Amino acid sequence: MDAQTPMFPSPYEVEAPAGAEDWKSIYPYYVQYQPERRAEEEGKFWFCNSQHWPTPFRPFDTIMVDFATKGLGQYNTRHLLVPPANGVDYRILNGYVYFSPIGVDPSEIEARVPQFLERAGHYYANWDDLLANWKKKVLATIDEMNAISFDPLPEVVDVDWVKSGKGLDNTYDLFNAYDDAIRLCYKTWQYHFEFLNLGYAAYLDFFGFVKEQFPSIPDQAIAKMVQGVDSELFRPDDELKKLAKLAVELGVADKLKTGTVDAALAAVAAAPGGDQWIAQWEAAKDPWFNFTSGNGFYSTDKYWIDHLDIPMTYLRDYIERVEAGDEIMRPTARLLEERDRIAGEYRDMMDEEAQEVFDGKLGLARTVFPYVEDHNFYIEHWALGVFWRKMRQLSNLLKDQGYWDTEDGMFFLSRNEVRDVLWDYGSSWAIGCGQQGLAHWPREIERRRKIVDALAQHSPLPALNNPPEVITEPFTIMLWGITSDSIKRWAGSGEGEDGALQGMAGSPGVVEGVARVLRSPDQLGELQKGEVLVTPVTAPSWAPVFGKISAAVTDIGGMMSHAAIVCREYGLPAVTGTGSASSKIKTGMRVRVDGNAGTVTILED
Repeated sequence: MDAQTPMFPSPYEVEAPAGAEDWKSIYPYYVQYQPERRAEEEGKFWFCNSQHWPTPFRPFDTIMVDFATKGLGQYNTRHLLVPPANGVDYRILNGYVYFSPIGVDPSEIEARVPQFLERAGHYYANWDDLLANWKKKVLATIDEMNAISFDPLPEVVDVDWVKSGKGLDNTYDLFNAYDDAIRLCYKTWQYHFEFLNLGYAAYLDFFGFVKEQFPSIPDQAIAKMVQGVDSELFRPDDELKKLAKLAVELGVADKLKTGTVDAALAAVAAAPGGDQWIAQWEAAKDPWFNFTSGNGFYSTDKYWIDHLDIPMTYLRDYIERVEAGDEIMRPTARLLEERDRIAGEYRDMMDEEAQEVFDGKLGLARTVFPYVEDHNFYIEHWALGVFWRKMRQLSNLLKDQGYWDTEDGMFFLSRNEVRDVLWDYGSSWAIGCGQQGLAHWPREIERRRKIVDALAQHSPLPALNNPPEVITEPFTIMLWGITSDSIKRWAGSGEGEDGALQGMAGSPGVVEGVARVLRSPDQLGELQKGEVLVTPVTAPSWAPVFGKISAAVTDIGGMMSHAAIVCREYGLPAVTGTGSASSKIKTGMRVRVDGNAGTVTILED
């Protein structure tokens, strides 16, 4: 393609949707494309990261992409000196986030290799001890966040504060509480990436070695050699399965099938043997119900522990399946057997020297790769869940002071604007005058809400500018499923010669079934047993439905995306990174999902 004819539009030529013409005013300058840098920005390839951020941002929620990209970049670029890869640059366009991986100048790669080997090698050699320390650090951060409280300012400072010579007022604690919450969120994201890139790097090293030995080996075969891990990310789902089995064993299952959560729990508690079940339910709640129905990156995400109707719905489905005689547990033993069989077969075809290298790289990958899934529970679900809960408490406090009319009003401000509101609240309280923000923010929040709603009515462009001739950056391929072929599909119809939708072969197997297209976790209750899940992207908390579906199809995602990993763990076919399946397939259509070839064929409307 002519370099003067971009495959995708320039970000400077993309128009704002109707009703959102002033969208730039609600986001900070550093996430926007700047006209003064147009030549530089148009020289980069940008793809929409709808895998992690599938909907437009409310202004406050940009905190997550800010901290995530900074954490990713610092570990690649400054901590570990990953030889070929620095960080990922990002911009917001029409409310959606676009990423552009930053490669290392080829002339600098060789000099980074020994530094990476020293730094990463220390982690690999001391993995268990360092990971145990990591967990302590994260749990301490969670405890510190849980201890934060936001209290309204009193009519007067407590007399004991005055008489004791404390010399401070209540605004001091209020301001510090907010700053502490932001600081701890930032700290959480630093910890998030301490091990993550190392987990991917070990797998990529193993992947590359096996590809050198067997150039035609399917990517799935290599992925299967590290499957069957006992990930803590599956623990919330496993707890529900154990609760379902126990309810049937104790004869209290019927008490749980109807009514509100409180009514169902009260009925079980009053039944013979119900106290045993209630004890296990309470034990499961903390920490395992600190689990979001989304991915933890939005203020709108719902957490099980705050919305017990979500796990109760899954529990009721599991109870029905247990009573019907279904096996609801993951086929871990079979997956481990298949894992070892595949690894053994390929190992036997190597010479003795290669076998020794293979054993070392496979052993390391199996040791460190579980973190890639495990960290999600501690960071995205538990820690960020506490953060969002504290931010909702603050939003409600300021709502009660008249700054906005709804519980979610604060999230239409940037995190720095929230500091301004706290200052307005605190200074006017101290002076004894009216609050300036009462006349400003209700109107401004309504304006911003309309902009975000208008942005959400439009799907983002998949990419911007010209892509490189060949995509080689391994994280981009493995996690997001962005390859040279997938980019061509985005620019074209997305279909093969036979009319089938093309994607990445995420998990093997062939299934025909009725499609169920979902765009929100709130729709998960619509899924019927045996249907094919079609969605832009899945989240870890969707695990309870993977035992119910027959296959999964996503718009974005690579071999190591959540949908691909979980489908392999459940033995389900998956095709990821189709680009447009959720738009072209409609609920009720009969489709064939070929997880071996990476194709999805519409059989019947």
